[in-house]
Amino acid sequence: MIIREAQIADAPIIGEHLLIALETIVYQFIGKVDYGEAIAFLQHFIEAKNNQYTYQHCYVAELDHKIVAAAVVYDGAKLDELRNPVFEYIKKQYHLDMQMDPETQAGEFYLDTIAVNRKHQGQGIGTKLLQFIINKYVHQQKQTLGLLVNADNPAAKKLYLRLGFKYVGKRTLLGNVVEHLSMSNE
Repeated sequence: MIIREAQIADAPIIGEHLLIALETIVYQFIGKVDYGEAIAFLQHFIEAKNNQYTYQHCYVAELDHKIVAAAVVYDGAKLDELRNPVFEYIKKQYHLDMQMDPETQAGEFYLDTIAVNRKHQGQGIGTKLLQFIINKYVHQQKQTLGLLVNADNPAAKKLYLRLGFKYVGKRTLLGNVVEHLSMSNE
């Protein structure tokens, strides 16, 4: 397996992967349950620069020259700057005025999304991608890495805790209470 920085040409397949993790949120963003529209929405932002879903903040895992997982990580201090283009687009394109509590903050790099192709789940690919991200941000760059996990995903929470993340509190994300976990090199 190879883990690498994403490229703009990867956008269509990255969109399919990110939608696995972001399905409910993206449907709220576009105001309807429409898989094709949700993919188009994500692809628009993955291909664009300087937003929270851009390929510039994405890593992919390849197996046999095919992308099987993707993760988005960015500096929490830049959340508003990266989120604004998304919310402006939603307002213009879908006539929805999105309001959302902050997912992250200055002082941490934020693992916004990580997803593994459904055919490849349970093979350790997500764990390896997560370990790559932990190594890069926590161990090499000496940063704090944060993420949110849903209470209805105990397997993911168990994995994060096993890898060294610690519970730091609760947050609300589009009306859902989620747990904020973080890891630092201290």
